[in-house]
Amino acid sequence: MTEEAEAGGTRAGHVALVGRPNVGKSTLLNALVGEKLSIVTPKAQTTRETVTGILTTDRAQAIFVDTPGLLEPTYALQRAMQESALEVLADADIVLLLLDGTRPEDVPAASVVEVLRRKTSPMIVLINKIDAATSDAVEALRAWSRTELGLEPREVSAAAGTGIDALRADLEACLPESPFYYPADDMAVQPVRFFVAELIRETIFETYEQEVPYASIARVEEFREGEDPVYIRATIYVERESQKPILIGKGGAGIRELGRRSREKIEAFIGRPVYLDLWIKALPNWRTKLATLRYLGYRLPPSLDAEVQGPKGRRARSRRRAQEDTRGD
Repeated sequence: MTEEAEAGGTRAGHVALVGRPNVGKSTLLNALVGEKLSIVTPKAQTTRETVTGILTTDRAQAIFVDTPGLLEPTYALQRAMQESALEVLADADIVLLLLDGTRPEDVPAASVVEVLRRKTSPMIVLINKIDAATSDAVEALRAWSRTELGLEPREVSAAAGTGIDALRADLEACLPESPFYYPADDMAVQPVRFFVAELIRETIFETYEQEVPYASIARVEEFREGEDPVYIRATIYVERESQKPILIGKGGAGIRELGRRSREKIEAFIGRPVYLDLWIKALPNWRTKLATLRYLGYRLPPSLDAEVQGPKGRRARSRRRAQEDTRGD
């Protein structure tokens, strides 16, 4: 921690990056932190879980939280993603709402706008991808922001770095006065295993088409950093048995190439040689089952976790609360 942080007079807080799918939230997080933490692909709905990146200066610590895209959920995974994004939004000290300058018609739904209107903490509206946007599209989004939120938006390009330095400076000034939450040299909250799994999933999105990337999830089962090379065993779960041969490829060529490309990314991330041991398993319809999502490690918001527990779980929790109340007397 810096001398100034120890002496007080510092600022710190959580900054939520929210918006529709594929508006560039992950690219913006990486640009603000100066490190690739969130995976980025051209496909929508790449981000499934919140990713936290930390930027610390002498005077301030901004804790950026990249959230899943705000959409109208149709199955369990999307519901968990939506609830997670709204939970981050509710707790944020500053909200960055991203709009896609190339898609002026793709704005947050009315229900999300209502949540944004109720927020009392500072909010900044960003029109992203201005390097590819037309003037008419930008003006349409400006009008939407003024009408719906009463805010004048800013223009940035997360990919090109346009407007990022000025945005960092303004965010620092908006953060509440607070001591730092994390050591000054921390850049992320999630463990290395999380980012390894995300890099594998990013490679799946880059390599395969249609439904396979969305039906796949990677989980690290074993991570032996004491070995040289580092031994990592990871399982890729798919929804149907018929999707396994697509990933494996003819004669195993697909899984070998997936492993090679993933390993190169992981080695660059951790700075050490890696032996990547990939396995593929079918976990039927995992995206639609809340209990399976929890088994896979997704943190379900309380409203969805209660559904997983069912009536028995709710009764058990009620009994525990009653016992605790009795002990408290």
